[in-house]
Amino acid sequence: MRAAELGEMSTFLAVAKHRSFRKAATERGVASSAVSHAIHSLEERIGVRLLQRTTRSVALTDAGERFLAELAPAFDQIARAQESLNTFRETPFGTVRINLPTSIAPFLLRDVMVPLIEENPGLKLDVVATDRLVDIVEEGFDAGVRFGEVLSRDMVAVRIGPVQRLVVVGSPDYLSKHPRPEHPRDLARHTGIRYRFPSGKMFNWRFERGGEVIEVEVDGPITLDDQGLMIEVATKGGGLAYVWEDRARPYLDAGTLVLCLEEWCPVKGDLFLYYPSRRHVSGGLRVLIDRMRI
Repeated sequence: MRAAELGEMSTFLAVAKHRSFRKAATERGVASSAVSHAIHSLEERIGVRLLQRTTRSVALTDAGERFLAELAPAFDQIARAQESLNTFRETPFGTVRINLPTSIAPFLLRDVMVPLIEENPGLKLDVVATDRLVDIVEEGFDAGVRFGEVLSRDMVAVRIGPVQRLVVVGSPDYLSKHPRPEHPRDLARHTGIRYRFPSGKMFNWRFERGGEVIEVEVDGPITLDDQGLMIEVATKGGGLAYVWEDRARPYLDAGTLVLCLEEWCPVKGDLFLYYPSRRHVSGGLRVLIDRMRI
């Protein structure tokens, strides 16, 4: 059904309610002549007279009465359907699907998810963690989390926290058998626990100090695609790992891992939650943004 036809029927409902072309025009914010034209077009299209009009009054024909009885509930249902969407727009309700990197998922949402659900019982979070670069629109996500350098320009991006950094860690046992590295170049003499992205690309270790930037391609017999596994291998003395500090923090505090090259591991910021449009942001996504925003 064309929009013009829906407009004609909506105009008919206004005239039937007010029994007046002038009042119907006022309600719809149009000229009386536009109302008259819409009713004439509707009657011509369906081939039935719906209204009897004189200079003083407007009345429904028998056909008009029947048409009104059938049409009014349908438009009421449309109005209720539109009104029901207010729940999604104004309150945190429904499901928010979010995609974020596996490597930072545990500590990125650890202080967010449970309090958010407790405060908003109508809200559900559907979280998919993957280090694969995802098109959130194509794959049906409401939002994603990535570092700024890999964001598309057509996305709305909100800087979120906590700020992270990558660090080199090794076990005391491993470091008792190998000289502790003092410079990134020393890693050439060490066993590295390597990380591979889902795309197949290897992740090089990047260091910075005093404006000097060094990127190192480490060597080692073990390649993994999960930082949790990398940490486990490192605690067993399998080599040095380059992981998010927060992932390694419990092991560092327990003394089962030790920091190396700390002065070469600067804070890595610019972590963003991003989504496709500023228009029609759901209430659920809005509270998630507010909770994660720095």
